[in-house]
Order: sequence, then structure tokens, then C-alpha cells
Amino acid sequence: MDTLVKDTPNFRPQWPASVLAKAANIRLIALDVDGIMSDGKIYFSASGDELKAFNILDGLGLKQLIAAGITVAVITGRRSPLTEKRMTDLGIPHLLQGRKDKRTALLEIVDLLGIPASDIAYMGDDLPDLPALRYAGLGITVPNGYWLLQEHADYCTRSRGGDGAVREACDLILASQGKLDTALAPYLEAYLEPVRDAGSAP
Repeated sequence: MDTLVKDTPNFRPQWPASVLAKAANIRLIALDVDGIMSDGKIYFSASGDELKAFNILDGLGLKQLIAAGITVAVITGRRSPLTEKRMTDLGIPHLLQGRKDKRTALLEIVDLLGIPASDIAYMGDDLPDLPALRYAGLGITVPNGYWLLQEHADYCTRSRGGDGAVREACDLILASQGKLDTALAPYLEAYLEPVRDAGSAP
């Protein structure tokens, strides 16, 4: 299992070559929810309503993946209207809820899309995720995940689940395919636009 090697002086991550080689093939990433897209904690209001928090950093990263032509799927063992709303807001087309056998659920998506295992990344944090993680060409987990997944994963993020780990995985895939700079360019171009003098013509 590899982790991030170091940051360059401008803080751009440098991933291990072995991980980048696997990520370069990815056409589909499938994600668990609790512990990956959230911090794994479940909160209940006084009236018994279930609450959970999603990270905004992760959301933008997933949108950038989709814009770059990478298919995103979410597989979760729980059923939650909050999860459904979040995935709808992000434009994620494949959401499978209430699925305890994550590998079987992943294979259903594979059969639908016709994508080989070598072109799939799976990101999970606990034992129900392990068979799917081992099936995928690129298995990703988080530092707050169960130790056995860290043993079998190809890569463990620096960020904890629910705290930007998904964004880190998105950047990894985009960087490995030469698409990260394109995804970042609109924000850098806006920054680099010359500032007009107050007295200059519009």
C-alpha cells in the first residue's frame, strides 16, 4: 500500500509511480458513503431524523471527474434520503443503496457499463467494502478506515474519510491521466487576468 510521497514546494501532491500507473486506466470510480464521503458518524435529531455531513471539497472533485469523462458510482449498505439528495445534486447517475454485498453491486454496474476491473477504482473503509476493493484495479482507502483494508488497498489517502479524502482520490485520477491541469485551469485563468486601473476604460 502506498501513501503520498511528499509535497513539492508549491504543494502539488506527488503520487507514487505505481499508483499513478493504475490510476491512468480508470474509467469508473465507485465509492462507499459512510466513512468515505462522510466521517462515518451518524447523527440523530431529537425527533429521530438521521443527519450526516458531506464535504464540499469532495463534491467539486467528483464534478471535475464527471466533467473529465470518468463515471462515478456510489454503493452504500444503508438507505438514506440525505444520500440520495446529495448524489442527485452532484449529478451522480449510479446510486445503489441498501446493498450489503458491495462486490455484487459493483459487478452489476460493471455489467451495465462493460468496463473491465483494471479500469475501475473502488474506495471504501470497512470490511463490507473489501471484496469490491480487491476486485477493482485500483483500491483506495482512508487512514481512519479498518486496518485490513489498509493492508489490501493500493493507496491510502492522507486525508480522513469525510475530510477531503475523496477529493484527493479525484485529483490522483485526474493527474494520472493528464487532466488535472485542465480541471484547474478555469480557476487559475480567472486569477491571472490583469487588473485594470481604476481610471482605465472598461
